[in-house]
Amino acid sequence: MGDAVMPRRAEAENVIRFTKTAVAALTLRNGQSERTAWDLEVPGFGIRIRASGNRSWVIRAPRSGGDSRLHTIGSANSIDLASARRTAREKLAETALGGDPTKARREARAQAAVTFGSLIDRYVAHKEAQGRRGATIYGIKNHLNNHWQPLHDRPLSAITKAEIAIRHREIAADSPHAADRALSILSTFFGWAMRDGLVDANPAANANKATVPTKRERVLTNAELVAVWRECRDDDYGRIVRLLILTGLRLREVAGMRWSEINRATGHWDIPAARMKNRRPHDVPLPAAALAILAEVPEQAGRDFVFGSGEGAFSGFSKAKKAMDKRLGSSVGKWTQHDLRRTTDTGMNSIGILPHIVEAVLSHVSGHRAGVAGIYNRAKYLPERRDALERWEKFVFALL
Repeated sequence: MGDAVMPRRAEAENVIRFTKTAVAALTLRNGQSERTAWDLEVPGFGIRIRASGNRSWVIRAPRSGGDSRLHTIGSANSIDLASARRTAREKLAETALGGDPTKARREARAQAAVTFGSLIDRYVAHKEAQGRRGATIYGIKNHLNNHWQPLHDRPLSAITKAEIAIRHREIAADSPHAADRALSILSTFFGWAMRDGLVDANPAANANKATVPTKRERVLTNAELVAVWRECRDDDYGRIVRLLILTGLRLREVAGMRWSEINRATGHWDIPAARMKNRRPHDVPLPAAALAILAEVPEQAGRDFVFGSGEGAFSGFSKAKKAMDKRLGSSVGKWTQHDLRRTTDTGMNSIGILPHIVEAVLSHVSGHRAGVAGIYNRAKYLPERRDALERWEKFVFALL
């Protein structure tokens, strides 16, 4: 027998019920350079600890000659216990049917032509098969194709934490929030690649974030709101910002607007559930100023997106906002596009619109608007929502 096959007595001494705490407590015994412990819950699933500090999840698969062989699942520093145990069950089931995990993994890597860029379309198809749609898919494509473009030609298994950190800092120089979102999407991508046998570890996991999460309460003053409105140019970004102010909706919901969602006869904007953060359809009775903004947008043959060019919706928010901030100078303090939603929320409440109507306008789902009641209220409050948007429009234009 080779070193990978453990004597029965030693094996029995190293069998424990794996928990996060129990695994973390495992150490080498005196004189040991390597130790393998086995899970009581999943026979054949273990963790190998080496003097170098490396800790790897492994399985012990039987071979036709009667002995067995260790196969590495991946690093215990980047794969959590639950994920490793799930993978172990799958691999052990394969070996029971005569499969070879090591050979299967080599073949999977070879068949994938494993460069990062070559796998993006395959990953997007996987997310679509999971039911992801609209803004979610757009965001995945945008970050992987644009923000992580410098990694496209790199072999997937060769991408390091260091180069991801360097690129993350480059993105953060323009937008810390975009950098952190790009990092999150990349980490999820590598998680999928690990489960598909394409890499052994996730180099994007546990990376430092560019931002410190805080609860924002920023609301623009009336003077700041006027300044932002007046600095909106006659372009896609300027129109998007004004629609954010008039409707109180989220940036991606407005930027991803389709002509097919606009009912010109009724003046309604019907946003499908797939494009809403709360996964509920939202009917927006557009006020006159919003309809006038849309009337200024030139339609492009064969293109459903209202804003942007090419195949996707509008992108380039960071660059456009940076240019607007430069024009605004010191007239407006530090603000984000999402602050406009909070400003509309606060402003509507301040002019006497009832809170539950404001929630309906903004498509908030709170306790009294959840479930069947939420669906009922969506229709019931339509006249009230139209009135609220018209009153808010009138208030904004009075400021101008």
